[in-house]
Parts: sequence; structure tokens; C-alpha cells
Amino acid sequence: MRSVAAEFTLNPLTVLKGYQQLVDEGLVEKRRGRGMFVTPGARAQLLTGERQRFLEQEWPRVKATIERLGLDAEELLAQRGQRTGDRGQ
Repeated sequence: MRSVAAEFTLNPLTVLKGYQQLVDEGLVEKRRGRGMFVTPGARAQLLTGERQRFLEQEWPRVKATIERLGLDAEELLAQRGQRTGDRGQ
């Protein structure tokens, strides 16, 4: 904890609170004498939360922009295909 605080110039109490929040959310676990470890399923849990936030907070704005611009799904997918081709994928 001290090394993280020093590396990012943070108050050690701030780092402690961050770690505690990760423990409270079940993303990491403390192992006495061994340190902190990422829990199995943490990545899936984070992705689920991120998807939910996207659908609730960002997607409505994206959808409104798409509708305001008069775009349709075919046009968007065609544009995606062109972009992918530009990167050689």
C-alpha cells in the first residue's frame, strides 16, 4: 500500500480506502501474510457492471445522436466495415 501511495503520490489513507472498496465489492481478497489477490470472476463482474453502466448512461446519448443524425444500422455497420479495412483487420 505504501509503495502504491508513493508511486502515484497519493495519501496512504486514500489507497487504503481504494483497496477496501475493492475488497467490499468482492474483486480482491486479503490473504493474511501474503497480500492482496484478485478473486476468481472479478473480470466478469467488472465487465457486467461496465456493460450495465454503458446501457443505462451512455447508450441513450449515443442512440439520441444516431437518431438526430438520421443514421440507420446498415449505414453504421457499413462504416464499421470500412474502418476495419482501413486498419488491415
